[in-house]
Amino acid sequence: MTTSTGVRPGSTSQSHNRQMRFKRRTAASDTMAIVAVVSIAIAVALFLATGGPRQFGTVAASVTSLGIIAGLIGTDLVLIMLVLAARIPFIDHTVGNDRAMALHRKLGKPALYLLLGHGVVLLIGYALAAKVDPVAEVGAMWALPDLPLAFVALGLFLVVVVTSVVAVRRRFPYEFWHVIHLLSYFAVLFALPHELSEGGVLAEGSAERVYWIALYVVAFGAIAVFRFGEPLVKSLRHDIRVAAIEVVGPNVVSLHLSGRHLESLRSSGGQFFIWRFWTGKTWWHSHPISMSSIPTGSEVRITVRALGNGSTRLGMLPVGTRVWIEGPYGLFTDAARTAPKLAIVAAGIGITPVRALLEDSRLAPDEATIMLRASSESDRYLWDEMQQLADRSGAALYTAVGARPAGVDTWLSERDLARGVSLRSAFPDLLVSDLYVCGPQSWTDLVVEDARAAGLPAHQIHTERFDW
Repeated sequence: MTTSTGVRPGSTSQSHNRQMRFKRRTAASDTMAIVAVVSIAIAVALFLATGGPRQFGTVAASVTSLGIIAGLIGTDLVLIMLVLAARIPFIDHTVGNDRAMALHRKLGKPALYLLLGHGVVLLIGYALAAKVDPVAEVGAMWALPDLPLAFVALGLFLVVVVTSVVAVRRRFPYEFWHVIHLLSYFAVLFALPHELSEGGVLAEGSAERVYWIALYVVAFGAIAVFRFGEPLVKSLRHDIRVAAIEVVGPNVVSLHLSGRHLESLRSSGGQFFIWRFWTGKTWWHSHPISMSSIPTGSEVRITVRALGNGSTRLGMLPVGTRVWIEGPYGLFTDAARTAPKLAIVAAGIGITPVRALLEDSRLAPDEATIMLRASSESDRYLWDEMQQLADRSGAALYTAVGARPAGVDTWLSERDLARGVSLRSAFPDLLVSDLYVCGPQSWTDLVVEDARAAGLPAHQIHTERFDW
């Protein structure tokens, strides 16, 4: 355990501020859910108010109306997903990128099921009205002017959702998945013409048409501003370039980046940016990577492990390569804390955000406890820097090197498991601590599982995921 002198002033005030920030985040999460429900309710209410009882006057009309309602709700959920993925600063700073993207993922399957149900139920409703076999009705629907585009849109959305399932997503490199996911924008746009032209639901001059066009403008406007416009302006303003590349370990490098007025990025330790490196082989894909040191006026650093072709090329970038950025994103920062103590568990390249978090935190002696995990000695990335930061802040730092035992679901090394080490024994003040965990996803999940089993509330557990 390391020690230092001095006591941080204002601890009571900081505790109060943390509680207030937590309450604001909780209120923002609740507000986001309420807005989503209200949006769906308005869409359904406008449809019911416009058509009146005649929409359910016959069996065929009732089935058709149910199909339309399924399509309206499904489309509303898709637009909400686009807003959640637009990285709007207010959402990121209050709810957090991880929570917003978790909700984004959860909405994918319900939206897909509703849209598939929309097509099937409408097909049945139209067939009942025409008194023909539903299979025969497919040809009639395909002949409608904008329906082929709608079928294409549904197919694209199906591809996006299927490739987003965790078991499927892990089979693809990030770059491939990212390109596939961009198809969701085209899926939504391809579906719009049939919404405006078919069935008279969004008739010209109607409140429904105005409402839905407004939703599309908000969703795509947010994407245009926060995913494209703001990053472009920020990248040109700060003129970030690769200044040097440092080998940290096997297949791990640190990229030292230089730029103008980087302190005005207003980033905090633990946050990440989405980086795009402008060379012939790397310009077409971007990388969500945490800072491994906080920005100064002209310098910032990221540390990258080669996990695929894209990340491998980053270690070979020429000095002077121009870098574009999106961000900063994430609440894996000191601002997310609610408890008086700090516990950090990091493994492998997951050390990068916690290293910057520790650098950016103002800690009292003995306030923080840190455990670093590595499968082998060669995986001890930036451990010397972590020790220096721990010494500076008076934090206790423990290390554990060794592979996990085969056939056992544990985040501990085989040796530590045999010795009876646990999360509670490593962190005696766990229940009055905020726990920050970063490492391989399956390993992180096991740490979180142990923390929850030990009784640590969810709001005191913080993980960083670069959701894609």
